[in-house]
Amino acid sequence: MIDIKNIKKSFGNLQVLKGIDLHIDKGEVVSIVGPSGAGKTTLLQIIGTLDKPDEGDIIIDGVNVRTLSTNQLSEFRNKNLGFVFQFHQLLPEFTAIENVMIPAYIAGTAPAKARERAEELLAFMGLSDRAKHKPNELSGGEKQRVAVARALVNNPAVILADEPSGSLDTKNKSELHQLFFDLRDQFGQTFVIVTHDESLATLTDRTIHLKDGEIENLPLQGLPQPQPEEGEKPIEEDSIG
Repeated sequence: MIDIKNIKKSFGNLQVLKGIDLHIDKGEVVSIVGPSGAGKTTLLQIIGTLDKPDEGDIIIDGVNVRTLSTNQLSEFRNKNLGFVFQFHQLLPEFTAIENVMIPAYIAGTAPAKARERAEELLAFMGLSDRAKHKPNELSGGEKQRVAVARALVNNPAVILADEPSGSLDTKNKSELHQLFFDLRDQFGQTFVIVTHDESLATLTDRTIHLKDGEIENLPLQGLPQPQPEEGEKPIEEDSIG
């Protein structure tokens, strides 16, 4: 579903991404973790075509997005990518169902079909009875589930989430985390999630560790380590290049 090849990105003299290579399969739920400043959000924004790399290619569902014009890229993003952020970013003057329908309107979907899809998603989220409520009438967890429904309304191939549970309490975090897997199983989307939340990262199919703009290859845990033959000097960890 996603192929990232030698992605590099700098801001002035600061090199944030230093040649990222990454493959993500269709239907995977992948988390990206690492310390602050590691380049996680920058990488997510580049995958989401919200920012451009200095070098490298991003191929999503067979399309090299770096070859698209500005208008083509906007259309591709609207139809193929969904976004969930730490804060829901719902429009306060619109109801829950109207917020969910907005990306469908932008994509040119007929109003009746957009509403039908929004109703389906809100029902899946357990929010049918909250469809006509405005954001200030919803709890934090409800608002974030509406934001997830909005991200799904155009049936995108990929959902990109940046700290999606960062503003939620423990109960709502747990429910949101489970929702991602329920959605993957129901609709088949690929999820790429930047998170500091270890409880979410451990649930995902795969965890990508970023450090200083590079993917960190951590040693496998729990496997027996090779022992030196008699008379051999053990390899010092610090001596490994």
